[in-house]
Amino acid sequence: MNQSIRVLTLDDFPFLEAMETGIEDDYVKRIFERLVSTEENRLYGLFVDGQLASVCGYTIFAERYAMLGRIRSDVRFRGNDLASKLTVFVRDEAFKRPSIHWVGANTQEENGPARRVLEKTGFREFSTLYGATAKDVSMFENGGNTWNKISSLERKKEWISQLYSGPDAVFPYECYYPFPASPELFADEKLMDWSFYENESGTRVLITKKDFKKYTYLQAIYPFDDLMEQSGFWETVSVDYLKLAAETEGETYVWMDLTQEQVLSLPSGHPFKLPSPWVLYGSERP
Repeated sequence: MNQSIRVLTLDDFPFLEAMETGIEDDYVKRIFERLVSTEENRLYGLFVDGQLASVCGYTIFAERYAMLGRIRSDVRFRGNDLASKLTVFVRDEAFKRPSIHWVGANTQEENGPARRVLEKTGFREFSTLYGATAKDVSMFENGGNTWNKISSLERKKEWISQLYSGPDAVFPYECYYPFPASPELFADEKLMDWSFYENESGTRVLITKKDFKKYTYLQAIYPFDDLMEQSGFWETVSVDYLKLAAETEGETYVWMDLTQEQVLSLPSGHPFKLPSPWVLYGSERP
């Protein structure tokens, strides 16, 4: 059995189409051109006797992080540890980039095969978060005043330093893409673009920002467990969300990365969709 691994190019699309993965309407096919022709993305294929048997790639974030993904295997070749072999190869290729200090993967808790591959190949678990989405959070409003918007870059930096400086801190940098916190995630231009809101007593902060992953999202970041207890919190989220929805064509949602404790605090009948939680795995530079 002849095996080889190489970077995929546009010419390899027929090989991808010929794979039998069991995935209907695979988004990787829709974005294949971007994955193989942009600097921040790499897509690799493991070939067996000239046939594409497994696929894996990575995307660069904030110049420091590489997130693995798009792992696909042809069902006719499963059971040969090809996905594990390719994952190790792609991880090592990512670490060859001098700026990369962390390589990881974010996979759903219910995806047993992917989790086994990551654990088998030396990735450790960093966090588990629910990617909760909703189109209307007004049922949570309690009549409180909206929170005070922060305009000072220094005050934003103070909040980031307070909340995301610990060794185990994880920050949801984009929808689907949380990372272990580091200064590279919080460049000044990012902080100025993101909206920060403080409650009246200055003891809590909400961060909101726009993201697009097939749909448009208002990503709302709140790293405390009392989201159902803070007066005016949901009014503040709603105002930003309705403004974004009015400016956007197509479907728009609120996205929140929630911990298990936050999910348990939601009342019955809440509007959030809660798919299987996402488990973040990673590996630091050797």
